[in-house]
Amino acid sequence: MTSLRPDPVEPVSARLAALVAELRDELVAIRRDIHAHPELGRTEVRTTKLVAERLRAAGLEPQLLPGSGLVCDLGPSPLTSGRKRIALRADLDGLPVHDTSGVPWASTVRGVTHACGHDVHTAAVLGAGLVLAQLSDELTTGVRLVFQPAEEVQPGGALDVLAAGGLDGVGQIYSFHCDPKVDVGQVGTRIGPITSASDEVTVTVSGPGGHTSRPHLTGDVVFALGQVITQVPAILGRRLDPRSGVNLTWGAVQAGAAHNAIPSTGVVKGTLRCLDVRAWEKASEVFHSAVEQVVAPLGVTVDVRHHRGVPPVENAEHATSVLEAAARDVLGPNSVLLTEQSLGGEDFAWYLTKVPGAMARLGTRTPGGRTFDIHQGDLRVDERAVEVGALFLARAALLAG
Repeated sequence: MTSLRPDPVEPVSARLAALVAELRDELVAIRRDIHAHPELGRTEVRTTKLVAERLRAAGLEPQLLPGSGLVCDLGPSPLTSGRKRIALRADLDGLPVHDTSGVPWASTVRGVTHACGHDVHTAAVLGAGLVLAQLSDELTTGVRLVFQPAEEVQPGGALDVLAAGGLDGVGQIYSFHCDPKVDVGQVGTRIGPITSASDEVTVTVSGPGGHTSRPHLTGDVVFALGQVITQVPAILGRRLDPRSGVNLTWGAVQAGAAHNAIPSTGVVKGTLRCLDVRAWEKASEVFHSAVEQVVAPLGVTVDVRHHRGVPPVENAEHATSVLEAAARDVLGPNSVLLTEQSLGGEDFAWYLTKVPGAMARLGTRTPGGRTFDIHQGDLRVDERAVEVGALFLARAALLAG
């Protein structure tokens, strides 16, 4: 497999690049193994074992987390260095999606696949850790590798890691997410919100039911649902700062079964997303109030459920500059792009409520090739992204330290 990286100018970067190159084929093989054996959130036992065994083979001492996932420290401890560790995070879980990629290492688990690139994340962070371990005597700041479970399960396995003390002694944290819209060898960055808060909302409307010829004698549940579906998103756009990127989109609606019967109950479900954490904190109150006021004149009762998901990922300015400097150093001066904001949710945000850090977008598209989309069973990545990601994060850890 040919490399995309230029020859780094800095001696330490050149050494990192040489070490990563030595691991390139093994890391790709590990990525393929993980892709062929995906596991859903909080069941990533095999994947955790695979990562732990490779770290132990390198003389490291990974610490298993309750359930699944692990952390692994290398380099000096904060007690000896006087500096908190730099964390590099990967996520382990796949998605309940059927693999239609057609590659030889396609998922062997029916209905489950790595359709979000977490297999690439895991292999790259493992690779970064292995090369940094070879430089551990030269590290002035310790590094912690975080392999977390259940990123795809709201409110996210990051909370499991935090509850287990996974960020104790950590001062900064870094990560990336695969981006199949960006060419391999390039990295997308952005200061501030890069992903959105993502919450699940459910509105249940109830009434006595009745005949469609006599709607005035009952509470029209279907009409009430229609008002909620159309009016509440518009109200949120007027009650919350439009610069906060608030978006309420409905994904499911169920009510009734007959042409001439007004049902007694109906449900609409959707997602509430927001790019600003302050608006996110206010959104629940505004959403509840809007729903109740919209249906108040219609003679029905309403139950509103707002399930908190994850906050926005807000990249710190300094941490973003670290990622950009690392990319330019090991991938070239034109490797950094301004990435767009996404309304997708990412539980890396929970770590950033505790310590500063940043997440980048790692290009996985073959230049000139097809643009895939994540969370789709046919997702393919240019596997050179594994080497690129390992080198990029290893250099970022050194610069952050």
